[in-house]
Amino acid sequence: MTNLYLIRHGEAWANVQPILAGMQGDKGLTPRGVKQAERLRDRLAHGELKADVLIASTLPRARQTAEIIQPALGLPIILDDEVQELRLGEVDGMTNQEAWAIFGPPDFEQYPLRPIAPGGESWGGFMLRVAEALTRITREHAGKSIVLVCHGGVIDGAFMHFFQMPSNVLPPTDFHTRNTSLTHWEQVHRRGRLLWRLNSYNDIAHLHDIGATESVRWEDTDLQAPGGHPASPVPTE
Repeated sequence: MTNLYLIRHGEAWANVQPILAGMQGDKGLTPRGVKQAERLRDRLAHGELKADVLIASTLPRARQTAEIIQPALGLPIILDDEVQELRLGEVDGMTNQEAWAIFGPPDFEQYPLRPIAPGGESWGGFMLRVAEALTRITREHAGKSIVLVCHGGVIDGAFMHFFQMPSNVLPPTDFHTRNTSLTHWEQVHRRGRLLWRLNSYNDIAHLHDIGATESVRWEDTDLQAPGGHPASPVPTE
């Protein structure tokens, strides 16, 4: 039986500042994000999760989260570029306002196959990459318990992939994945074949007394406000 545990990174500077954070713009975790990851580490140290493999996105905020929880799992970290958040291309490291002034705000609702910027990904391309990465990882480690430290958009993509939702358009649902939350998928034999079953989503029991503040979302803030985010639906950072 294969178990896949998806962990979103702790709160990152990219979650509280209007910075587009790929490899250049990612400044890692905030102090609150470090504390969240430490709480998860302490929770996992009690043996709740018996992992065989620990994989992390190469983006600093995910890698730092994996390094914090690694002692609780006692496993080497396998870094994987293919479970990064949506790739930003030329806007990496810019503020939202700087990027949209040059390239225009992304509109994945109307144009899901248009890249966010030159060298970046479209929504459809991102979802395809996530699906391919999850297929490869679960096949390479079939029968094991896999911990994957990644991003909100990757966890969104897991829903699209395992539920076989159309991946070239935005879903008619809104995901709300919290920092350092646990999402557990289990592969089981049902109806004469292997199926993926969702056992839990957004488990943040380890944050019960410090909470998990919602990250800044571009579509919920005023573009005209200083440092504001434009009103465009894009994946969770």
